[in-house]
Amino acid sequence: MIKSELRKKYKVLRNDLSLSQIDDLSIAIANQVLKLHIWELSFYHIFLAIEEQKEVHTDYILNILSGKDKNIVISKSDFKTGLMTHFLLTDNTKIKKNSYNIPEPVDGIPIAPNTIEVVFIPLLGFDKTGNRVGYGKGFYDRFLTDCKPETIKIGVSFFDAEDQITDVYESDVKLDYCVTPKTIYTF
Repeated sequence: MIKSELRKKYKVLRNDLSLSQIDDLSIAIANQVLKLHIWELSFYHIFLAIEEQKEVHTDYILNILSGKDKNIVISKSDFKTGLMTHFLLTDNTKIKKNSYNIPEPVDGIPIAPNTIEVVFIPLLGFDKTGNRVGYGKGFYDRFLTDCKPETIKIGVSFFDAEDQITDVYESDVKLDYCVTPKTIYTF
């Protein structure tokens, strides 16, 4: 299936989920994340969910990271340049929704992408070989190319893998894992 069809499909599927289903599925995903062998690292990037898009609630993963005393990094998107800047999440970090309803840090302590060791990645869909479909702006592909090659890339999804995304580009960065409520896919 091509990305544009997958975007439509998964937006509809997510939209059909109730808020309590999203919460339950997000907790199940966080519990699966605990099974990954990633906890010896220090710098973890996580996205803050766009509630209006019914994304995976990452608050549960965020609480795990905080409980394990990890350095948590969040980003701010620049829609003019297509780039993201990254900041350490601290008790003093002020979060504000941008015009696309993305919760972002107002400012903070900058973190270079090559410092980040694990990235949790938002997506709409993914396939059995680790290709993913996002919203189509390329923010994460550009960000991930600035990370070290060994940075662990983890998608989170309410739904299982598609067999194949047929219109993958050379610039698309593959996942290492995708975590669903019942399965951890390894690529």
